[in-house]
Amino acid sequence: MRNVRLAAICFLFGASLCLAAKSPIVQSAVERGKPIELFNGKDLTNFYTWLVDSKYQDPDKVFNVVDRVDGAPAIRVSGQHFGAFITKEEFSDYRLVVEFRWGLLTWGDRKDKTMDSGVLLHCQAPDGNTQPDFNGPWMRSIEFQIIQGGVGDFILVPGHDAGRNRIVPRLTATAGKDRDGEDVYDPKGSPREFEGGRINWFGRDPDWKDVLNYRGRQDVENPRGEWNRIEAICDGGTITNIVNGTVVNAGTNSSLRRGKIIFQSEGAEIYFRKIQLMPLHK
Repeated sequence: MRNVRLAAICFLFGASLCLAAKSPIVQSAVERGKPIELFNGKDLTNFYTWLVDSKYQDPDKVFNVVDRVDGAPAIRVSGQHFGAFITKEEFSDYRLVVEFRWGLLTWGDRKDKTMDSGVLLHCQAPDGNTQPDFNGPWMRSIEFQIIQGGVGDFILVPGHDAGRNRIVPRLTATAGKDRDGEDVYDPKGSPREFEGGRINWFGRDPDWKDVLNYRGRQDVENPRGEWNRIEAICDGGTITNIVNGTVVNAGTNSSLRRGKIIFQSEGAEIYFRKIQLMPLHK
């Protein structure tokens, strides 16, 4: 019994040390409710990387910080391999502001397809749990889609827990159907609960095609080569997606309300020059 108590004390002491060692800049900013510059303009200190083929190694430099892109430092994601850079910390109740623009390169099966990436919210570990063998590129999460013609779509990304049990995120949204029967956000529609699947942003073109540089008739995303500002407001179970100042999608009663944040590498070159998180509550 004495050995058990001693082990418990050591465990608790070790856990306290681990907590104390966690990114003090991030944690103190959360406590004060001040903006957190997740990208510090210098390096990937607040992130780690994960790739399907090489896990926590990045031999082909898929992710790196470049000194100047349009006059400011930025994180370059080459898109060569599927994976992500991921926050080390978990967050809830925040306003996330991200500025991105597309590069020039596309790769593999997506060489002639729409440029594709995304910001995954409320990501829950373990890494790669979107496939039963824990070798997928993402985690279970609520995705703020970034794809030409579809920036602001929701994708409810399923995953697995440590016991390999499949978990499918749920989200309630007011949505209708477009001409082709796809679910589309409609602020005047009837609320429905979605389990998995996707909810298109309100203006996604029903004639959308997966071809390079596709542009829809109502797109609020800026043309390729220009910077875009996206915002995700996560307040409890409510998530609101904003693209260049326009609310394009919203959901409530999310089954996921806390987690890491993922920035995808998905076959297209993309740059991020601002990643700022504003805690909504102290």
